[in-house]
Amino acid sequence: SRQVAPRSSHKQIMPSYKLSYFPGRGMTEVSRQMLHLSGTLFEDNRLEMDEWAKVKESAPFGQLPLLHVDGKPLPQSFAIARYLAKLFGFAGATPFEAAWVDALADQMKDYLGEIKQYLLVAYGFAEGDKEQLQKEVVDPAIHKFFTILETRAKENGSNGHFVGNSLTWIDLVVSDHIEILEGLIPNAVDAFPLVKEVQRKTTSCPKLKEWLDKRPVTTW
Repeated sequence: SRQVAPRSSHKQIMPSYKLSYFPGRGMTEVSRQMLHLSGTLFEDNRLEMDEWAKVKESAPFGQLPLLHVDGKPLPQSFAIARYLAKLFGFAGATPFEAAWVDALADQMKDYLGEIKQYLLVAYGFAEGDKEQLQKEVVDPAIHKFFTILETRAKENGSNGHFVGNSLTWIDLVVSDHIEILEGLIPNAVDAFPLVKEVQRKTTSCPKLKEWLDKRPVTTW
């Protein structure tokens, strides 16, 4: 007779997740959102500066964010986001879609680098002329990056996503950034209706709204 291998008596144990960052949102918020959207329990470890100083030396790159998976650290915000996106189904339905998501995310990093000084001044971390920075740096950066996003949304069929037919982490990170940006510059991206539609569709997701309603109120 055919032998049947005995079933294991051990249940599969889910990894433990601890996401450490400062109280603000930054590029770590997208990872918090994916953990929540996937129904994954995680420790949302928000460190004040004095707490961070005590553990900084133990961080692989000496910086935050960090995702601990069963106690093992993973640094860098977009590396964490890509890891979780692949794990939970927010990376794109095919390798080519995933590559497009990554390309847009890399382009967003370039854009954020361009407007970094403005954000530092706007939130009081640096001295500078906020209005001048907006006119000379931020407005051109917004036009360049959001034109790319608008074109991509149109090429993707104007379906409320930047890539494919389902929610990806680039939809999440851009939607969160728009909220932050328009808190500083009202109506900043009104000239890009397809991008705004991605934001509307993303933030109307019931599971995401659940997170947005319960998360601590913070800024960038």
